[in-house]
Amino acid sequence: MNLLHGFADISLLQLAAVVGFALFVSVLGGVTGYGSSALMPLVLVPIIGPEPVIPILSISGLLINASRVVAFFRFAGWKAALVMLPAALPACVLGAYGYTMLTGAGVMIAIGAMLCLSVPFRRMLLHFDIRLGNSGLAAGAAGYGFLAGSTAGAGVILLSLLMAAGLEGAAVVATDAVVSVAIGLTKIFVFGFSGVMTAQVIAFGLLIGLAALPGAFLARAFVAALPVHVHTGILDAIVVLGGAVMIVGAFR
Repeated sequence: MNLLHGFADISLLQLAAVVGFALFVSVLGGVTGYGSSALMPLVLVPIIGPEPVIPILSISGLLINASRVVAFFRFAGWKAALVMLPAALPACVLGAYGYTMLTGAGVMIAIGAMLCLSVPFRRMLLHFDIRLGNSGLAAGAAGYGFLAGSTAGAGVILLSLLMAAGLEGAAVVATDAVVSVAIGLTKIFVFGFSGVMTAQVIAFGLLIGLAALPGAFLARAFVAALPVHVHTGILDAIVVLGGAVMIVGAFR
């Protein structure tokens, strides 16, 4: 996997676009509960290529979710997090290691397919109003952990699992952030051990993460005032369209 592809030719205008987009999706993700990891590949892949995307997002996501933990700390559902993590983390290791074996086209197909499937999957769970106990939550966490390690956009599965476990509102956003911090640390460890966490990847991930940090606190100010269903509908359309474009690009 050539993780240096595209870094040498990045212009200041492209960097500014990435920084601005990172802040935007951070606010959107803090309001709707998902979107950050699903949307960032849409601007990253055309600029730096597909291979470095997941390692970069593992770093930026760690910073973004850590800020959400701070912003929404008092709402976190620690019991649900403790049920999920023992199952999710080992599966995340397998998924992240598998990602390092993919080619550029394989990465684009994996990310694009995950983005396209994430929206109907979330809507299906909401439609059937599925409720999970601890055993069901742990089983779902294993599947989420594998996908989170190997693709972008798996956060929608985590949110669906948390809502099916009975969490609502800010508690979903807060608990999502807690679990995602642990997942992010696991991915960084695997990518570092595999040798794909280059200096360029780390620098780009830190840039995106730092640019997005204010988003969690801006989102907290908006979360009770904005009609979330409108933002979620727009986000669903963008995620599916972006995923489809990525898959077509892989075959081209």
